[in-house]
Amino acid sequence: MLKLFALALALVAGAAQADTSLHTDLPLSYLEQTQGDARNQPLVIFLHGFGSNEEDLFGIKDALPSTWTYLSARAPMPVDPHGFRWFTKTPGDGEYNGETADLQRSATLLEDFVTQATAKYHTQSDRVFLVGFSQGAIMSYEVGLRKPALVRGIAALSGSVLPVLKAELKPDERLKQLAIFIGHGTLDQALPYTSATRANEVLTGLGLTPEFHGYPGMPHTISEAEVQDLKVWLEKSLN
Repeated sequence: MLKLFALALALVAGAAQADTSLHTDLPLSYLEQTQGDARNQPLVIFLHGFGSNEEDLFGIKDALPSTWTYLSARAPMPVDPHGFRWFTKTPGDGEYNGETADLQRSATLLEDFVTQATAKYHTQSDRVFLVGFSQGAIMSYEVGLRKPALVRGIAALSGSVLPVLKAELKPDERLKQLAIFIGHGTLDQALPYTSATRANEVLTGLGLTPEFHGYPGMPHTISEAEVQDLKVWLEKSLN
């Protein structure tokens, strides 16, 4: 879905070349770009959407600072023919939701992945960001809002806060250190724009201050304008 956009970024960016091999030493398989002996560089972890894989968001790194460390994780559940998912959508026509057991399993794997990656790349949790698209955005919320000490911020691109999570969230001082970016197209056909506005309402109700970006006319994808807004937010959130 996003591969053409990622390729366009790679062609124009001139950033450091990433390692193209799939790494399997952490709880989730992943792609990596790092400076090798880098210590305490910001760590950005990309989480792809339903039916995609670790290659899909990785090109976004080429629009971001080349000295940072970037990982792109593969979701644990296969989808034919070559894709993966983080959870199974619950049946029915109501608000988009996920099977609780799937969400819990994937969230545990992702929490362990973040913890071990933070140690492996010699950084600190206040320099770690989750950047997710669609189901990946949903997982960013699942992990970041339940375990805010693990990350500095979460960027939810075309995502939503699921009802199962919303029902369990309560005001918590630990949440207030989270930087949150919400980006969503007004013509999203997979997760409607109201998914983003409702998430924004939920988070502000908890005392958080998300940075909200709506993109007129954009469907279920990521635009160059959104990537530029994401870059500014990431750099600002480190100050």
